Amino acid sequence: MTTTPFQVTIPRLTIPVGPDDHTFGPASAPVSLVEYGDFQCPYCAMAHVILHDLLRLRRETVRYTFRHFPLTNVHPYADLAAEVAEAAGVRGTFWPMRDWLFANQAGINPRRLMVGVERLGLPSAEVGDEVGAHLYLDRVRRDLVGGVRSGVAGTPTFFVNGIRHDGGYALDDLLEAVDEAAETVQRHNEHAP
Repeated sequence: MTTTPFQVTIPRLTIPVGPDDHTFGPASAPVSLVEYGDFQCPYCAMAHVILHDLLRLRRETVRYTFRHFPLTNVHPYADLAAEVAEAAGVRGTFWPMRDWLFANQAGINPRRLMVGVERLGLPSAEVGDEVGAHLYLDRVRRDLVGGVRSGVAGTPTFFVNGIRHDGGYALDDLLEAVDEAAETVQRHNEHAP
């Protein structure tokens, strides 16, 4: 009788970070941290605060990417919030809008989203028309499908150098994951021909 060895598949990022992604940090950073998040998810809001600290502490080490993973069955305005963030992104204000969305998460609804647009000085009528026409929904769906293919089941989900981080997202947990990844890259570079 023959047996098949037990294989463990490590979930990996199936769509590499590219020029269309919302990325923050140096392109030369040894660690790529990708988050799949939902603007209405309270855990993503907690992670948002932690990520500010992480990126401040590892400024030269981490290049951070945010991708949309709206859980619309739980968060009714998650798609809409992602579309508003994309409309802001087209106007060069994705990151400020992301900050506003997480800071004002408890009251997210269509009217409140337009308050955020106005607070950032964006043309509210224009953004309202674009979001009403779902101009950015394909972009949001592309992130979502990429997340599903990468093994994302909930938010926030992080990938460190392309491998899903199944540990916690407390600051110490993320620092440890980032530092281990940076050390691995450094060892690899030292032994490369």
